[in-house]
Amino acid sequence: MTDSHRTGTIDHFLDKSHGKFGFGADTPPALRIAPGTGETIGFETSDAVYEQLHQHHDMEKLTVGINPVTGPVYVEGAEPGDALVVTIHEIRLKEHGWSVSIPGTGALRRVMGDTVFTRQIPIDADGVHVTERHVFDARPMIGCIGTAPAERVNSTIMPSYPQGGNMDLTECRPGSRVYLPVMVPGAYLSIGDIHALMAEGESSFVAIEAEGTAVVSIDLVKNMPLRAPRVETADEWIFVGLGDPVQESITRGYEDMFAFLTGQHGWDLGDAYSVMSAVGHTRLGGPTGSGEPDPLHPFAAVGAVTIHRLPKNVL
Repeated sequence: MTDSHRTGTIDHFLDKSHGKFGFGADTPPALRIAPGTGETIGFETSDAVYEQLHQHHDMEKLTVGINPVTGPVYVEGAEPGDALVVTIHEIRLKEHGWSVSIPGTGALRRVMGDTVFTRQIPIDADGVHVTERHVFDARPMIGCIGTAPAERVNSTIMPSYPQGGNMDLTECRPGSRVYLPVMVPGAYLSIGDIHALMAEGESSFVAIEAEGTAVVSIDLVKNMPLRAPRVETADEWIFVGLGDPVQESITRGYEDMFAFLTGQHGWDLGDAYSVMSAVGHTRLGGPTGSGEPDPLHPFAAVGAVTIHRLPKNVL
């Protein structure tokens, strides 16, 4: 897979005023576009919640929501049973990001205490200045990307859904293509939650969050039903598993990889089984789970997101 897009003019720009706190077809689209034209769309994201947390250090004083997504974009000709293909060309970061600990969230919730921790993280040509002595290269990615469900509205926080959502996959980065199922006419694509840098799995629940603009283009594959997202990178196919418990998530992701080899590529069942046993790697995905959380514990994940990687050189 190659990406010939160059940094430059964006054909359609959606600023952060188009931010919504759900994935759904219940609001008018911010843009209608034909797929396959190569036209680029810039989705600007917002870091307003982190600015307010930095100012107040108090969740009760927030006047903005958490994790808005910009959109939605209506894709002409997209129908249920199709797949949307979102090519990520570039992610333009702004001058700073945020490290934030929200009480009761993430794998470090027991040691970070009951107060809100925040740190503004400068971003410049040298990299992402996480501490005074730790400067890392930026590896920008999209944390939250998805289409509308057939009914109701999906959360932008948790869980992750068959239509995408807050998956927090490091592979959703420039040069990748994200495949998302279409469940309603027009698909209604939305994007948010840009990260300047994120450890795989986002175990702390918050990465180096950053406001920025994701520049993408959209293609459409007719009659390609998907039961979960998948990501194509230069070297790998990545299948997302969703399930509860984690073993069910692994099973579903592995089944999708197996169907990809035996169905789409016509492999013998034994060949697919043996190759996957050798090089079909599995790891945990983002921390948002696959099932609706208990309303009394809204940041406690139910189920799992798993990632299943197949090298392209076996195809």
